[in-house]
Amino acid sequence: MKFSLALTSCLLALAAGQAAHAAPFEVAISPSRFEIPAKAGARLGQSINIFNVGNTATEVSVRTLDWTYSEDGNVGYHDELVPGSCRPWVTLERKTVRIPQQGKLAFRFQVDVPAGTPRGECRFMLAVEGVEPAYQAQLQGGTASLSLPVSGRIAVAVYVAIDGAAPKLEVKQVGVKEIRGKRTPVITVTNTGDAHGRLDGGLSSVDAKGLKFDLLPESTPIMPGQTRTLPFAPRVEQDQKPPEYVLPVKSDGQLDWEQGSFKVNVEFK
Repeated sequence: MKFSLALTSCLLALAAGQAAHAAPFEVAISPSRFEIPAKAGARLGQSINIFNVGNTATEVSVRTLDWTYSEDGNVGYHDELVPGSCRPWVTLERKTVRIPQQGKLAFRFQVDVPAGTPRGECRFMLAVEGVEPAYQAQLQGGTASLSLPVSGRIAVAVYVAIDGAAPKLEVKQVGVKEIRGKRTPVITVTNTGDAHGRLDGGLSSVDAKGLKFDLLPESTPIMPGQTRTLPFAPRVEQDQKPPEYVLPVKSDGQLDWEQGSFKVNVEFK
């Protein structure tokens, strides 16, 4: 089973003066995201598995958040409802749960898509957060906000494709761009569909020194209406270092997406 692990280093926000008293956030979640088809008027029941990988019992809260994802890859979380939010459709099993040491808990949530909802994609986050005493008091009082300190958070994206909503990806350009001071192969893709999409697959590549390796595209989401430039990175086997390739690189292969694929034959210079 693959976990989306997030210990204290993942989305950690410890309040000054409280860090010394905060319990470690030793929690894992599976699955790492949901992609669910639905019809208008339908009710969907789902569950996430929350694992406590620590040696003491832990209490976590679960709530929904709206979120945005920019074309340059920055994610923003919103406690308030954004225009068009589908979070009012979501019912959570409860606000907080306690998980025994080295234990597992299935947490249920429900999405009720209103009748007459037009085709499109409902997106929200399930935020699983460590519970501090002050935060728990606010949560129980119904006044929790993103400004309050939490000892850790895992945000699980939920995508609900309503009445066949789907991405439509088009390759605009393949080339090289300087990223963090290094010239890097990239691909620019536009999504003209009504749901998010992702690239998968890889390119068989040979660099200027004859080194052979595979280039994989970044698999972060491309939202409807976005044009994103995604970097390629070499495939890295477990316990090995990434190959140090030298441009130009000749690459050939196929990149897949939810509704099709692209043939790519290019020289990155």
